[in-house]
Amino acid sequence: MSGLSKMTFFERFEADILAGKKTITLRDESEKDFVIGSIVDVATFETDRQFCQLRILAVTAVGFSELNHQHAEQENMSLEQLKQVIADIYPGIEQLYEIQFELIKGLASHSLNG
Repeated sequence: MSGLSKMTFFERFEADILAGKKTITLRDESEKDFVIGSIVDVATFETDRQFCQLRILAVTAVGFSELNHQHAEQENMSLEQLKQVIADIYPGIEQLYEIQFELIKGLASHSLNG
């Protein structure tokens, strides 16, 4: 069974992922087909610069209205911030998919801009 093999994140989330502070991502239906146990390449959304690899641990359906403090903690932000970020990226969405992951390796060549 093949699934998605690459994931992108906004650059502002890179440091949290590399530090192990962000352990889930919430995506829409178009980005839910990751195979549990697979290793995916991770790049920045803005420039497609690869910065690590993640192992997919779980993919679980979750409603926007079901988001709670545990989701926010796993995203390394407050619940209010999490709901605002999701609303900005996916306006009006109710059905989301929680993708739980663990860091495999960070690439030494990453740099902080700004």
